[in-house]
Amino acid sequence: MIDILEAADRCVLCGMCLPHCPTYGKTRNEADSPRGRISLIRALDSGSLTNSDALTSHLDGCLTCRACEAVCPAAVPYGALIDAARATLQRQRTDRFKLVRNAADILITRRWLRRLVRWLLVGYQRLGIQKVTRMSGLLKLAGLARTESLLPELQPAARTRANGRGQHTRSTVALFTGCVAEIFDCTTMAASQRLLERLGFNVLLPSGQTCCGALHQHDGAPEKALALMQQNIKAFDQSGIEAVVSTASGCGAQLAEYATYLDGEPAQRFTSRHKDICHFLIEKPWPRELKLKPLAAKVAVHSPCSLTHVLKQTAPPLKLLARIPGIELFELSDNARCCGAAGSYMLRHPRMADALLADKIEYVRGQQPDILVTSNIGCALHLGAGLRRANLAVPVMHPVTLLEQQVVDG
Repeated sequence: MIDILEAADRCVLCGMCLPHCPTYGKTRNEADSPRGRISLIRALDSGSLTNSDALTSHLDGCLTCRACEAVCPAAVPYGALIDAARATLQRQRTDRFKLVRNAADILITRRWLRRLVRWLLVGYQRLGIQKVTRMSGLLKLAGLARTESLLPELQPAARTRANGRGQHTRSTVALFTGCVAEIFDCTTMAASQRLLERLGFNVLLPSGQTCCGALHQHDGAPEKALALMQQNIKAFDQSGIEAVVSTASGCGAQLAEYATYLDGEPAQRFTSRHKDICHFLIEKPWPRELKLKPLAAKVAVHSPCSLTHVLKQTAPPLKLLARIPGIELFELSDNARCCGAAGSYMLRHPRMADALLADKIEYVRGQQPDILVTSNIGCALHLGAGLRRANLAVPVMHPVTLLEQQVVDG
């Protein structure tokens, strides 16, 4: 457990974090900067400041992108600080807020319910209900238009098997499926399994796995986050597994830090085994017979904050995609600045989320790529919705999905 005052006192108020903070860049309010928020956290923990709507607004308004950590000369553990402050605030929330959070918790931690929701959403789209509700204006009247706009077109995806038993000639890897991705991004999960098996790996999908805990950790529910971490550690603590591979960088950032939250050898072993899929694939030699089809396309690469500031692995997706003959790659301008998705942030703070997103959308409009790739499902949903609202027909996909599409059959 972090010592809030000790960690906050590391801040020397130098202000080097200010140019890197997305929310401060938009509001120019000191209380919306890392330095300002640390001062508020210090005052809250010492008792010189009590909870209020204004305080909650400033602390809850942080994206937890952790861009400030990368430039902090005093190595302030800002991510842990803001999580601890939110846990304090959560204990003082209203019953109504807790009811909403508990309902979301039930959805993301129960696989059968996630699958039911996906089935219902597919029916919502395929039966024409989505088109009717959008045209009728009912969504706008109910205040759900923006939230519903985040829903991508759900494509039928090959069902991932419980235990892949392809002609594996190499080691065994375990695939982390996550929670949100099981509803909205089955395509990436299936493509990842197929590609890993084409490379000769045996792919396991442990049935006992659950949500990574990131949403709970950043939303002020550390006890629930710890319980989910312990469940995952137990599910993946099997002999013979070379790596625990994750496809969503938001999950990956949380998985990579399990050993900072939990003591013991199992947590250390889990952390040492974890790999983001692009990082894992770029490290491994590919069979000579595995060829990629040319792709004459202009592809924009978005780097999520979790990949940039926590995992620090922005190069692997670019290196992987560069293997596709004929592809033209470029990174989004100001890739190190958050797109505004930030887990559930895009739902809780739509105004700020969309203001940050607008910068990305305008750059895409100017560059006119054929495809946009990103390594995080939350960013993919947010960016995809923004592109559709801007009438830009640019598909958004995971780098591995694009890569697997180009594998030559046979």
